[in-house]
Order: sequence, then C-alpha cells, then structure tokens
Amino acid sequence: MKGNFNRLINSEVPVLIDFYADWCGPCKIQAPILKEVSEIIGDKAKIIKVDVDKNQEVANRFQIRSIPTLMMFKKGETVWRKSGVADKNELLSVFNTNS
Repeated sequence: MKGNFNRLINSEVPVLIDFYADWCGPCKIQAPILKEVSEIIGDKAKIIKVDVDKNQEVANRFQIRSIPTLMMFKKGETVWRKSGVADKNELLSVFNTNS
C-alpha cells in the first residue's frame, strides 16, 4: 500500500483519509457520514478508508493513536486532522476550505 498511499496523498485534489478499524464503534458512526459527504462533493476530492489493523505501517507513520482519525492531504501536505467522529457540516467546511 505504501506506493499507492503516497501517490494518493500527493494528488492535486484534496484527499481525506479515514483511519478506522472494523471493531470500532465510533468508526461505524463515521462511515455513513463519509458516504453522504462523498456523494455531495463528487469528484472534487477523494475519501479513502485505511484499516489500521491491516495497515499498521501507515498508521504508525502518521501516529494514529485513536480511531477514527481523519486526515486531509493536499499535494502531500497535511491540511487538517481530527480524532473522533466529524459531522457532515464540519467535513463539508473542511473540503470547501481546502478545495
């Protein structure tokens, strides 16, 4: 995943990474919110889910200590980060600010 991940976060369009785990209750709350936001933003940005249990190297690289953790990248730079569930309006605001 390392090469693909670097290619993804270096994209010209904003990329939101959702670091999650299948067993995580708050992650299950976040998932439908991300789906709704994805439908609203369309191709103006990407939303990618990264399972921390299956991608420990990436999770360690970004010091993911709690989940869900959301990080937005633009051209390889971290432009926003939040641990915990983010609501639809907050996420849309972040996308609008970084588009």
